[in-house]
Amino acid sequence: MRRPVALRLQAALGTLALAAAAGVVLTMPETASAAAGGATGYATQNGGTTGGAGGQTVRATTGTAIHQALCGRADSSTPIVIEVEGTINHGNTSKVSGDSCNTAADKIELKQVSNITIVGVGGGAVFDQLGIHIRESSNIIIQNVTVRNVKKSGSPTSNGGDAIGMESDVRNVWVDHSTLEASGGESEGYDGLFDMKDNTQYVTLSYSVLRNSGRGGLIGSSESDRSNGYVTFHHNLYENIDSRAPLLRGGVAHMYNNHYVSLNKSGINSRAGAKAKVDNNYFEDSKDVLGTFYTDEAGSWQVSGNIFDNVTWSEPGGDNNPAGPDPQSNTTVSIPYSYTLDDASCVPSVVSGTAGANKGLKVSDGSCTPQSPDPTDPTDPDPTDPDPTDPDPTDPPSGTNLSIGAGADGSSKASGTSYGNVRDGDLGTYWSPAGTTGSVSVKWSSARTVGKINIREAAGSEGTVGSYRVLNHDTGAVLASGSGAGVIAFSPVSLEKITFEITGASGTPKVAEFETYAG
Repeated sequence: MRRPVALRLQAALGTLALAAAAGVVLTMPETASAAAGGATGYATQNGGTTGGAGGQTVRATTGTAIHQALCGRADSSTPIVIEVEGTINHGNTSKVSGDSCNTAADKIELKQVSNITIVGVGGGAVFDQLGIHIRESSNIIIQNVTVRNVKKSGSPTSNGGDAIGMESDVRNVWVDHSTLEASGGESEGYDGLFDMKDNTQYVTLSYSVLRNSGRGGLIGSSESDRSNGYVTFHHNLYENIDSRAPLLRGGVAHMYNNHYVSLNKSGINSRAGAKAKVDNNYFEDSKDVLGTFYTDEAGSWQVSGNIFDNVTWSEPGGDNNPAGPDPQSNTTVSIPYSYTLDDASCVPSVVSGTAGANKGLKVSDGSCTPQSPDPTDPTDPDPTDPDPTDPDPTDPPSGTNLSIGAGADGSSKASGTSYGNVRDGDLGTYWSPAGTTGSVSVKWSSARTVGKINIREAAGSEGTVGSYRVLNHDTGAVLASGSGAGVIAFSPVSLEKITFEITGASGTPKVAEFETYAG
Protein backbone atom coordinates (compact mmCIF):
# COMPACT_ATOMS: atom_id res chain seq x y z
CA MET A 1 0.00 0.00 0.00
CA ARG A 2 1.64 3.23 -1.09
CA ARG A 3 1.59 6.29 1.08
CA PRO A 4 -1.72 8.14 0.83
CA VAL A 5 -1.84 11.03 -1.57
CA ALA A 6 -2.21 14.38 0.16
CA LEU A 7 -5.73 15.76 -0.04
CA ARG A 8 -5.97 18.85 -2.18
CA LEU A 9 -8.26 21.22 -0.37
CA GLN A 10 -9.24 24.29 -2.33
CA ALA A 11 -9.72 27.55 -0.40
CA ALA A 12 -11.09 30.91 -1.34
CA LEU A 13 -8.61 33.69 -2.07
CA GLY A 14 -8.20 36.48 0.42
CA THR A 15 -9.51 36.66 3.95
CA LEU A 16 -12.92 37.40 5.38
CA ALA A 17 -13.75 37.94 9.03
CA LEU A 18 -16.88 36.03 9.97
CA ALA A 19 -16.74 36.59 13.71
CA ALA A 20 -14.95 38.91 16.09
CA ALA A 21 -15.99 38.66 19.71
CA ALA A 22 -16.74 34.94 19.50
CA GLY A 23 -13.52 34.00 17.74
CA VAL A 24 -11.86 34.40 14.38
CA VAL A 25 -12.99 32.44 11.33
CA LEU A 26 -10.96 33.26 8.23
CA THR A 27 -10.89 31.96 4.71
CA MET A 28 -7.39 30.78 4.04
CA PRO A 29 -5.09 31.41 1.08
CA GLU A 30 -5.36 28.96 -1.78
CA THR A 31 -1.92 27.58 -0.93
CA ALA A 32 -2.94 26.52 2.58
CA SER A 33 -2.71 22.78 3.18
CA ALA A 34 -5.46 21.94 5.63
CA ALA A 35 -5.21 18.18 6.00
CA ALA A 36 -2.81 15.55 4.81
CA GLY A 37 -3.08 11.94 3.81
CA GLY A 38 -6.03 9.89 2.75
CA ALA A 39 -8.38 7.70 4.76
CA THR A 40 -7.34 4.13 5.51
CA GLY A 41 -9.04 1.00 6.76
CA TYR A 42 -12.80 0.65 6.87
CA ALA A 43 -13.22 4.42 6.38
CA THR A 44 -12.27 3.80 2.73
CA GLN A 45 -15.35 1.62 2.23
CA ASN A 46 -19.01 2.56 1.69
CA GLY A 47 -18.01 5.25 -0.82
CA GLY A 48 -14.95 6.47 1.10
CA THR A 49 -14.26 9.26 3.58
CA THR A 50 -13.10 12.61 2.20
CA GLY A 51 -14.45 15.02 4.80
CA GLY A 52 -14.63 18.59 3.57
CA ALA A 53 -12.28 18.14 0.62
CA GLY A 54 -13.14 20.54 -2.18
CA GLY A 55 -15.00 22.93 0.11
CA GLN A 56 -14.09 26.27 1.63
CA THR A 57 -11.28 26.31 4.20
CA VAL A 58 -11.79 28.47 7.28
CA ARG A 59 -9.80 29.11 10.46
CA ALA A 60 -11.34 28.91 13.95
CA THR A 61 -9.83 29.75 17.33
CA THR A 62 -12.92 29.16 19.49
CA GLY A 63 -15.64 26.56 19.74
CA THR A 64 -18.22 29.20 18.84
CA ALA A 65 -16.29 29.91 15.64
CA ILE A 66 -16.35 26.21 14.75
CA HIS A 67 -20.12 26.21 15.17
CA GLN A 68 -20.42 29.43 13.17
CA ALA A 69 -18.47 27.85 10.32
CA LEU A 70 -20.86 24.89 10.30
CA CYS A 71 -23.91 27.15 10.43
CA GLY A 72 -22.62 29.48 7.72
CA ARG A 73 -22.67 26.83 4.98
CA ALA A 74 -25.21 26.80 2.17
CA ASP A 75 -26.68 23.60 3.59
CA SER A 76 -25.82 20.79 6.00
CA SER A 77 -23.86 18.83 3.38
CA THR A 78 -21.80 21.66 1.86
CA PRO A 79 -18.13 20.57 2.22
CA ILE A 80 -16.00 22.58 4.62
CA VAL A 81 -12.53 22.31 6.13
CA ILE A 82 -12.22 23.93 9.55
CA GLU A 83 -8.64 24.60 10.60
CA VAL A 84 -8.45 24.92 14.38
CA GLU A 85 -5.71 26.58 16.41
CA GLY A 86 -5.64 27.27 20.13
CA THR A 87 -7.57 25.97 23.12
CA ILE A 88 -11.27 25.25 22.69
CA ASN A 89 -13.17 25.13 25.99
CA HIS A 90 -16.50 25.86 27.67
CA GLY A 91 -15.62 29.53 28.03
CA ASN A 92 -15.39 30.10 24.28
CA THR A 93 -17.99 27.62 23.00
CA SER A 94 -21.64 28.56 22.61
CA LYS A 95 -24.62 27.30 20.65
CA VAL A 96 -25.06 28.76 17.17
CA SER A 97 -28.27 28.36 15.16
CA GLY A 98 -28.77 27.97 11.45
CA ASP A 99 -30.36 25.84 8.74
CA SER A 100 -27.12 23.95 8.09
CA CYS A 101 -26.27 23.05 11.70
CA ASN A 102 -27.63 21.79 15.01
CA THR A 103 -25.15 22.80 17.68
CA ALA A 104 -24.92 22.86 21.48
CA ALA A 105 -23.06 24.95 24.04
CA ASP A 106 -21.35 22.17 25.99
CA LYS A 107 -19.65 20.23 23.19
CA ILE A 108 -18.50 20.47 19.59
CA GLU A 109 -21.67 19.23 17.94
CA LEU A 110 -21.56 17.55 14.53
CA LYS A 111 -25.23 16.60 14.32
CA GLN A 112 -27.19 15.87 11.13
CA VAL A 113 -24.32 17.15 8.97
CA SER A 114 -21.86 15.72 6.45
CA ASN A 115 -18.67 16.46 4.48
CA ILE A 116 -16.63 18.09 7.27
CA THR A 117 -12.94 18.13 8.15
CA ILE A 118 -11.71 19.47 11.49
CA VAL A 119 -7.92 19.67 11.56
CA GLY A 120 -5.47 21.16 14.04
CA VAL A 121 -2.95 23.61 12.57
CA GLY A 122 -0.24 26.03 13.67
CA GLY A 123 0.58 25.72 17.35
CA GLY A 124 -1.98 22.96 17.77
CA ALA A 125 -5.64 22.48 18.64
CA VAL A 126 -6.65 21.42 22.16
CA PHE A 127 -10.25 20.65 23.10
CA ASP A 128 -10.00 21.08 26.86
CA GLN A 129 -12.79 19.41 28.90
CA LEU A 130 -14.93 19.68 25.77
CA GLY A 131 -15.85 16.58 23.77
CA ILE A 132 -16.65 16.12 20.09
CA HIS A 133 -20.07 14.60 19.43
CA ILE A 134 -20.96 13.05 16.05
CA ARG A 135 -24.64 12.13 15.63
CA GLU A 136 -26.68 11.24 12.53
CA SER A 137 -23.77 12.40 10.37
CA SER A 138 -21.46 11.10 7.67
CA ASN A 139 -18.14 11.72 5.91
CA ILE A 140 -16.30 13.32 8.83
CA ILE A 141 -12.52 13.71 9.26
CA ILE A 142 -10.92 14.75 12.56
CA GLN A 143 -7.16 15.12 12.33
CA ASN A 144 -4.25 16.42 14.42
CA VAL A 145 -6.21 17.46 17.52
CA THR A 146 -5.96 16.83 21.26
CA VAL A 147 -9.12 16.15 23.27
CA ARG A 148 -8.55 15.93 27.01
CA ASN A 149 -10.31 15.54 30.35
CA VAL A 150 -13.91 15.35 29.15
CA LYS A 151 -16.19 14.60 32.13
CA LYS A 152 -19.64 13.09 32.59
CA SER A 153 -19.79 14.03 36.28
CA GLY A 154 -18.30 16.85 38.27
CA SER A 155 -17.76 20.19 36.59
CA PRO A 156 -17.74 21.07 33.80
CA THR A 157 -19.43 18.15 32.00
CA SER A 158 -19.47 17.49 28.26
CA ASN A 159 -20.50 14.83 25.76
CA GLY A 160 -21.39 12.21 28.37
CA GLY A 161 -17.72 12.03 29.34
CA ASP A 162 -16.51 10.85 25.92
CA ALA A 163 -13.57 12.52 24.20
CA ILE A 164 -15.04 11.58 20.81
CA GLY A 165 -18.45 9.95 20.72
CA MET A 166 -20.48 8.70 17.74
CA GLU A 167 -24.10 7.56 17.81
CA SER A 168 -27.29 7.20 15.76
CA ASP A 169 -26.72 6.29 12.12
CA VAL A 170 -23.16 7.58 11.76
CA ARG A 171 -21.23 6.59 8.63
CA ASN A 172 -17.65 7.08 7.43
CA VAL A 173 -15.57 8.77 10.11
CA TRP A 174 -11.77 8.95 10.04
CA VAL A 175 -9.95 10.12 13.18
CA ASP A 176 -6.23 10.45 12.56
CA HIS A 177 -3.08 11.65 14.35
CA SER A 178 -5.00 12.75 17.41
CA THR A 179 -4.43 12.53 21.16
CA LEU A 180 -7.33 11.48 23.38
CA GLU A 181 -6.65 11.47 27.09
CA ALA A 182 -8.27 11.63 30.51
CA SER A 183 -7.00 11.84 34.08
CA GLY A 184 -8.65 8.79 35.57
CA GLY A 185 -11.63 6.49 35.40
CA GLU A 186 -15.36 6.61 36.03
CA SER A 187 -14.93 7.39 39.73
CA GLU A 188 -13.05 10.55 38.73
CA GLY A 189 -15.86 11.57 36.37
CA TYR A 190 -14.56 10.30 33.01
CA ASP A 191 -16.03 7.81 30.56
CA GLY A 192 -14.71 6.57 27.19
CA LEU A 193 -12.13 8.09 24.89
CA PHE A 194 -13.55 6.78 21.60
CA ASP A 195 -17.12 5.45 21.67
CA MET A 196 -19.40 4.20 18.87
CA LYS A 197 -23.00 3.12 19.29
CA ASP A 198 -26.49 2.93 17.79
CA ASN A 199 -25.65 2.03 14.18
CA THR A 200 -22.20 3.58 13.68
CA GLN A 201 -20.24 2.03 10.82
CA TYR A 202 -17.16 2.45 8.60
CA VAL A 203 -14.80 4.14 11.03
CA THR A 204 -11.01 4.28 11.21
CA LEU A 205 -8.86 5.42 14.14
CA SER A 206 -5.23 5.74 13.02
CA TYR A 207 -1.93 7.08 14.33
CA SER A 208 -3.51 8.29 17.56
CA VAL A 209 -2.75 8.16 21.29
CA LEU A 210 -5.31 7.04 23.88
CA ARG A 211 -4.06 7.22 27.45
CA ASN A 212 -4.70 7.63 31.18
CA SER A 213 -8.31 6.53 31.14
CA GLY A 214 -10.43 3.85 32.76
CA ARG A 215 -12.06 3.12 29.40
CA GLY A 216 -10.41 3.25 26.01
CA GLY A 217 -13.65 3.01 24.03
CA LEU A 218 -16.51 0.81 22.94
CA ILE A 219 -18.36 -0.36 19.86
CA GLY A 220 -21.94 -0.98 20.98
CA SER A 221 -23.54 0.43 24.13
CA SER A 222 -25.09 -2.86 25.30
CA GLU A 223 -25.20 -6.55 24.42
CA SER A 224 -28.25 -5.84 22.24
CA ASP A 225 -26.65 -2.89 20.39
CA ARG A 226 -25.05 -4.95 17.62
CA SER A 227 -25.67 -2.59 14.67
CA ASN A 228 -22.16 -1.12 14.82
CA GLY A 229 -18.94 -2.25 13.28
CA TYR A 230 -16.54 -2.20 10.38
CA VAL A 231 -13.98 -0.30 12.42
CA THR A 232 -10.21 -0.22 11.90
CA PHE A 233 -7.65 0.64 14.58
CA HIS A 234 -4.06 0.91 13.35
CA HIS A 235 -0.78 2.42 14.51
CA ASN A 236 -2.31 3.71 17.75
CA LEU A 237 -0.80 3.85 21.23
CA TYR A 238 -3.02 2.67 24.09
CA GLU A 239 -1.25 3.58 27.33
CA ASN A 240 -2.40 3.24 30.95
CA ILE A 241 -5.92 2.11 30.11
CA ASP A 242 -7.92 -0.05 32.53
CA SER A 243 -10.16 -1.75 29.93
CA ARG A 244 -12.04 -1.40 26.62
CA ALA A 245 -9.17 -1.22 24.15
CA PRO A 246 -11.76 -1.50 22.68
CA LEU A 247 -14.91 -3.27 23.91
CA LEU A 248 -16.57 -4.75 20.83
CA ARG A 249 -20.23 -5.86 20.91
CA GLY A 250 -21.23 -7.42 17.62
CA GLY A 251 -19.77 -6.29 14.32
CA VAL A 252 -16.27 -6.57 12.91
CA ALA A 253 -13.11 -4.71 13.93
CA HIS A 254 -9.56 -4.86 12.58
CA MET A 255 -6.67 -4.02 14.89
CA TYR A 256 -3.20 -3.94 13.40
CA ASN A 257 0.18 -2.46 14.29
CA ASN A 258 -1.02 -0.93 17.57
CA HIS A 259 1.16 -0.62 20.66
CA TYR A 260 -0.64 -1.48 23.90
CA VAL A 261 1.17 -0.55 27.12
CA SER A 262 -0.22 -0.97 30.64
CA LEU A 263 -3.66 -2.33 29.93
CA ASN A 264 -4.42 -2.76 33.60
CA LYS A 265 -7.51 -5.01 33.65
CA SER A 266 -8.31 -6.10 30.09
CA GLY A 267 -7.71 -5.05 26.52
CA ILE A 268 -9.52 -6.04 23.32
CA ASN A 269 -12.82 -7.38 24.63
CA SER A 270 -14.65 -9.19 21.83
CA ARG A 271 -18.12 -10.22 22.97
CA ALA A 272 -21.77 -10.60 21.96
CA GLY A 273 -20.95 -12.21 18.62
CA ALA A 274 -18.24 -9.73 17.61
CA LYS A 275 -15.30 -10.63 15.39
CA ALA A 276 -11.86 -9.06 15.90
CA LYS A 277 -8.96 -9.45 13.47
CA VAL A 278 -5.79 -8.80 15.46
CA ASP A 279 -2.61 -8.52 13.37
CA ASN A 280 1.01 -7.63 14.22
CA ASN A 281 0.32 -5.68 17.41
CA TYR A 282 2.73 -5.27 20.32
CA PHE A 283 1.24 -5.89 23.78
CA GLU A 284 3.47 -4.87 26.69
CA ASP A 285 3.28 -4.90 30.51
CA SER A 286 -0.43 -5.69 30.43
CA LYS A 287 -3.12 -8.12 31.61
CA ASP A 288 -5.72 -10.09 29.63
CA VAL A 289 -5.10 -8.16 26.43
CA LEU A 290 -7.55 -10.23 24.34
CA GLY A 291 -10.62 -12.31 25.03
CA THR A 292 -14.25 -12.12 26.17
CA PHE A 293 -14.61 -10.48 29.57
CA TYR A 294 -17.42 -9.55 31.98
CA THR A 295 -20.07 -11.51 30.03
CA ASP A 296 -21.01 -15.04 29.03
CA GLU A 297 -21.96 -13.85 25.51
CA ALA A 298 -18.82 -14.79 23.62
CA GLY A 299 -17.11 -13.01 20.76
CA SER A 300 -14.30 -14.33 18.57
CA TRP A 301 -10.94 -13.38 17.12
CA GLN A 302 -8.42 -14.14 14.40
CA VAL A 303 -4.82 -13.55 15.47
CA SER A 304 -1.48 -13.45 13.67
CA GLY A 305 1.96 -11.94 14.13
CA ASN A 306 1.39 -10.37 17.56
CA ILE A 307 4.03 -10.00 20.27
CA PHE A 308 3.07 -10.48 23.95
CA ASP A 309 5.78 -8.89 26.11
CA ASN A 310 5.26 -9.35 29.85
CA VAL A 311 1.54 -10.05 29.46
CA THR A 312 -0.28 -11.90 32.23
CA TRP A 313 -3.46 -13.93 31.81
CA SER A 314 -6.18 -14.73 34.31
CA GLU A 315 -7.79 -18.15 34.71
CA PRO A 316 -10.86 -18.73 32.51
CA GLY A 317 -14.22 -19.29 34.13
CA GLY A 318 -17.74 -17.90 34.27
CA ASP A 319 -17.86 -14.58 32.48
CA ASN A 320 -14.09 -14.49 31.99
CA ASN A 321 -12.60 -16.06 28.84
CA PRO A 322 -9.08 -14.78 28.11
CA ALA A 323 -7.54 -15.76 24.77
CA GLY A 324 -4.13 -16.48 26.33
CA PRO A 325 -1.62 -17.52 27.40
CA ASP A 326 -1.30 -18.92 23.86
CA PRO A 327 -3.88 -17.00 21.78
CA GLN A 328 -5.30 -19.00 18.89
CA SER A 329 -7.76 -17.96 16.20
CA ASN A 330 -11.35 -19.13 16.62
CA THR A 331 -12.84 -17.34 13.59
CA THR A 332 -11.84 -15.92 10.22
CA VAL A 333 -12.34 -12.32 9.12
CA SER A 334 -12.18 -11.14 5.50
CA ILE A 335 -10.78 -7.60 5.11
CA PRO A 336 -12.02 -5.74 1.99
CA TYR A 337 -9.29 -3.07 1.80
CA SER A 338 -5.55 -3.17 1.15
CA TYR A 339 -3.04 -2.58 3.93
CA THR A 340 0.64 -3.22 4.59
CA LEU A 341 1.80 -4.53 7.97
CA ASP A 342 4.85 -3.39 9.86
CA ASP A 343 6.56 -6.25 11.65
CA ALA A 344 5.31 -6.38 15.23
CA SER A 345 8.84 -6.09 16.60
CA CYS A 346 9.17 -2.53 15.32
CA VAL A 347 5.67 -1.36 16.23
CA PRO A 348 6.77 0.43 19.45
CA SER A 349 9.30 2.56 17.57
CA VAL A 350 7.03 3.22 14.59
CA VAL A 351 4.07 4.20 16.77
CA SER A 352 6.31 6.37 18.95
CA GLY A 353 7.39 8.29 15.86
CA THR A 354 3.98 8.69 14.26
CA ALA A 355 1.06 8.54 16.71
CA GLY A 356 -0.60 11.55 18.29
CA ALA A 357 -1.26 15.19 17.54
CA ASN A 358 1.55 17.55 16.49
CA LYS A 359 3.82 14.75 15.30
CA GLY A 360 4.04 16.00 11.72
CA LEU A 361 1.35 13.60 10.41
CA LYS A 362 4.01 10.96 9.84
CA VAL A 363 2.82 7.55 8.66
CA SER A 364 4.20 4.07 8.02
CA ASP A 365 4.53 2.29 4.70
CA GLY A 366 5.37 -1.11 6.19
CA SER A 367 9.14 -0.49 6.19
CA CYS A 368 9.32 0.11 9.96
CA THR A 369 10.45 3.67 9.26
CA PRO A 370 8.12 6.66 9.78
CA GLN A 371 7.45 8.57 6.60
CA SER A 372 6.47 12.23 6.26
CA PRO A 373 3.49 13.10 4.05
CA ASP A 374 4.97 14.40 0.83
CA PRO A 375 2.84 16.82 -1.19
CA THR A 376 5.35 16.41 -4.03
CA ASP A 377 5.02 12.63 -4.00
CA PRO A 378 5.38 11.60 -7.67
CA THR A 379 2.17 9.59 -7.28
CA ASP A 380 0.29 12.84 -6.58
CA PRO A 381 -1.77 14.21 -9.43
CA ASP A 382 -0.60 17.43 -11.02
CA PRO A 383 -2.28 20.19 -8.93
CA THR A 384 -3.39 21.85 -12.15
CA ASP A 385 -5.16 18.64 -13.23
CA PRO A 386 -7.62 17.34 -10.60
CA ASP A 387 -7.82 13.97 -12.31
CA PRO A 388 -4.70 12.80 -14.16
CA THR A 389 -6.80 10.29 -16.07
CA ASP A 390 -8.82 13.10 -17.67
CA PRO A 391 -8.38 13.16 -21.44
CA ASP A 392 -7.53 16.33 -23.26
CA PRO A 393 -10.68 18.50 -23.25
CA THR A 394 -10.38 18.78 -27.02
CA ASP A 395 -10.74 15.00 -27.30
CA PRO A 396 -14.50 14.35 -27.13
CA PRO A 397 -15.76 10.89 -26.16
CA SER A 398 -16.43 8.49 -28.98
CA GLY A 399 -18.75 5.53 -29.29
CA THR A 400 -22.32 5.06 -28.12
CA ASN A 401 -23.73 7.16 -25.32
CA LEU A 402 -25.03 4.37 -23.06
CA SER A 403 -27.23 6.78 -21.10
CA ILE A 404 -29.77 7.24 -23.88
CA GLY A 405 -32.85 5.25 -22.88
CA ALA A 406 -31.41 4.27 -19.48
CA GLY A 407 -32.98 5.07 -16.12
CA ALA A 408 -31.99 7.86 -13.77
CA ASP A 409 -32.45 8.90 -10.14
CA GLY A 410 -30.57 10.80 -7.49
CA SER A 411 -30.69 12.97 -4.39
CA SER A 412 -33.31 15.69 -3.90
CA LYS A 413 -33.86 17.68 -7.08
CA ALA A 414 -34.70 21.34 -7.54
CA SER A 415 -38.27 22.25 -8.39
CA GLY A 416 -39.01 22.04 -12.10
CA THR A 417 -36.12 19.72 -12.96
CA SER A 418 -36.01 15.98 -13.63
CA TYR A 419 -33.49 13.19 -13.24
CA GLY A 420 -34.49 11.95 -16.69
CA ASN A 421 -33.28 15.17 -18.27
CA VAL A 422 -29.67 14.02 -17.92
CA ARG A 423 -30.12 11.03 -20.23
CA ASP A 424 -32.54 12.32 -22.88
CA GLY A 425 -29.96 13.72 -25.35
CA ASP A 426 -31.50 17.20 -25.05
CA LEU A 427 -29.14 19.97 -23.93
CA GLY A 428 -32.13 22.25 -23.39
CA THR A 429 -33.34 20.30 -20.34
CA TYR A 430 -31.42 19.70 -17.13
CA TRP A 431 -31.34 18.39 -13.56
CA SER A 432 -30.35 20.54 -10.59
CA PRO A 433 -29.87 19.46 -6.98
CA ALA A 434 -31.95 21.07 -4.24
CA GLY A 435 -29.03 23.29 -3.26
CA THR A 436 -25.45 23.49 -4.46
CA THR A 437 -24.55 19.85 -3.90
CA GLY A 438 -26.20 16.52 -4.65
CA SER A 439 -25.97 13.46 -6.84
CA VAL A 440 -27.56 12.07 -9.98
CA SER A 441 -27.31 8.51 -11.26
CA VAL A 442 -27.73 6.63 -14.53
CA LYS A 443 -28.87 3.02 -14.21
CA TRP A 444 -29.58 -0.02 -16.35
CA SER A 445 -31.51 -3.25 -15.84
CA SER A 446 -28.35 -5.26 -16.52
CA ALA A 447 -24.64 -4.49 -16.17
CA ARG A 448 -22.85 -2.19 -18.61
CA THR A 449 -19.10 -1.57 -18.92
CA VAL A 450 -18.36 2.13 -18.37
CA GLY A 451 -14.91 3.75 -18.55
CA LYS A 452 -15.71 7.36 -19.40
CA ILE A 453 -18.45 9.88 -18.67
CA ASN A 454 -19.17 13.34 -20.00
CA ILE A 455 -20.96 15.85 -17.78
CA ARG A 456 -22.49 18.62 -19.87
CA GLU A 457 -23.72 21.73 -18.08
CA ALA A 458 -26.72 23.67 -19.38
CA ALA A 459 -26.11 26.85 -21.35
CA GLY A 460 -25.35 29.78 -19.07
CA SER A 461 -24.26 27.61 -16.12
CA GLU A 462 -20.90 26.45 -17.45
CA GLY A 463 -18.24 26.31 -14.73
CA THR A 464 -20.71 26.02 -11.85
CA VAL A 465 -19.82 22.42 -10.97
CA GLY A 466 -16.89 22.40 -8.55
CA SER A 467 -15.61 19.29 -6.80
CA TYR A 468 -17.10 15.91 -7.64
CA ARG A 469 -16.86 12.17 -7.13
CA VAL A 470 -17.84 9.45 -9.61
CA LEU A 471 -19.14 6.37 -7.77
CA ASN A 472 -19.83 2.78 -8.69
CA HIS A 473 -23.25 2.82 -7.03
CA ASP A 474 -23.29 -1.00 -6.90
CA THR A 475 -20.29 -1.17 -4.56
CA GLY A 476 -19.75 2.39 -3.34
CA ALA A 477 -16.25 2.47 -4.87
CA VAL A 478 -14.93 5.88 -5.93
CA LEU A 479 -14.05 5.66 -9.63
CA ALA A 480 -12.76 9.22 -10.02
CA SER A 481 -12.70 12.56 -8.23
CA GLY A 482 -11.70 16.08 -9.16
CA SER A 483 -13.33 19.38 -10.05
CA GLY A 484 -15.22 20.80 -13.00
CA ALA A 485 -17.61 19.26 -15.48
CA GLY A 486 -16.56 17.67 -18.77
CA VAL A 487 -15.01 14.37 -19.78
CA ILE A 488 -13.93 12.10 -16.92
CA ALA A 489 -12.13 8.82 -17.62
CA PHE A 490 -11.35 5.92 -15.28
CA SER A 491 -10.56 2.23 -15.43
CA PRO A 492 -13.50 0.52 -17.18
CA VAL A 493 -15.84 -1.23 -14.76
CA SER A 494 -18.96 -3.35 -15.15
CA LEU A 495 -21.89 -1.92 -13.19
CA GLU A 496 -25.64 -1.41 -13.21
CA LYS A 497 -25.67 2.09 -11.74
CA ILE A 498 -23.17 4.95 -11.83
CA THR A 499 -23.43 8.13 -9.76
CA PHE A 500 -22.06 11.63 -10.32
CA GLU A 501 -21.85 13.31 -6.91
CA ILE A 502 -21.32 17.08 -6.76
CA THR A 503 -19.59 17.92 -3.46
CA GLY A 504 -18.86 21.58 -4.17
CA ALA A 505 -20.17 24.26 -6.54
CA SER A 506 -20.13 28.02 -7.09
CA GLY A 507 -23.92 28.14 -7.45
CA THR A 508 -26.76 25.80 -8.33
CA PRO A 509 -25.42 23.31 -10.91
CA LYS A 510 -27.45 22.50 -14.00
CA VAL A 511 -26.51 19.13 -15.50
CA ALA A 512 -28.00 18.89 -18.99
CA GLU A 513 -26.50 15.49 -19.88
CA PHE A 514 -24.77 12.70 -17.95
CA GLU A 515 -23.31 10.75 -20.86
CA THR A 516 -21.72 7.34 -20.31
CA TYR A 517 -19.33 5.46 -22.60
CA ALA A 518 -17.55 2.13 -22.60
CA GLY A 519 -14.19 3.92 -22.59
